Amino acid sequence: MKVLLVNGSPWNDGNVYLSLKECGKAIEEAGIETEYFHIGNKPVRGCLGCDRCRELGKCIFDDDILNELVSRMKEADGYVFATPVYYSSPNGALISLLDRAFYSSSAFFKHKPAAAIAVCRRTGGSTSVDCLLKYFTINEMPVASALYWPVIHGSEKGEAASDHEGLQIMRSLGANMAFLVKELNGKKREFNEKREFTNFIR
Repeated sequence: MKVLLVNGSPWNDGNVYLSLKECGKAIEEAGIETEYFHIGNKPVRGCLGCDRCRELGKCIFDDDILNELVSRMKEADGYVFATPVYYSSPNGALISLLDRAFYSSSAFFKHKPAAAIAVCRRTGGSTSVDCLLKYFTINEMPVASALYWPVIHGSEKGEAASDHEGLQIMRSLGANMAFLVKELNGKKREFNEKREFTNFIR
């Protein structure tokens, strides 16, 4: 069993990484392997809705890290996505990646638990977490929760280490993620109705 922890910050060793490491330690202490993935700071395309992924089995654009991320996600049993907060929402590059990942490959992530973390200087954390959770809840993915909102505070590099409540929240999130991964391992849900699609045009 393995949990993929995705660093949605352009910086690979800042407060977002610090929060993921704290969460990851709790996952590892529960006996589950962790893997870290950093989205980096290179340009990321947005989704065009071209539907070529239906034919190719992957996003048609292979000039950024999206297909590598999806490949790692397919191998994992659970996910933690962490983002910095800039304007009360997740990092735009992370949003673009998740739009394309879920558009092209959502079937591979169904029923796997997921969690979101936001790192902010002061506010905007809850709205950023809420934005990330929507990817999971529209795709039948159980959400790992924490003992409070999964938000940690810090601005300068390493400052989040002083948010002791935030660090505890990260550890509780990791423990709950590990619990879900263990409980759901190998289990299948029983709802098998064919998907209905409608629109609101009359």
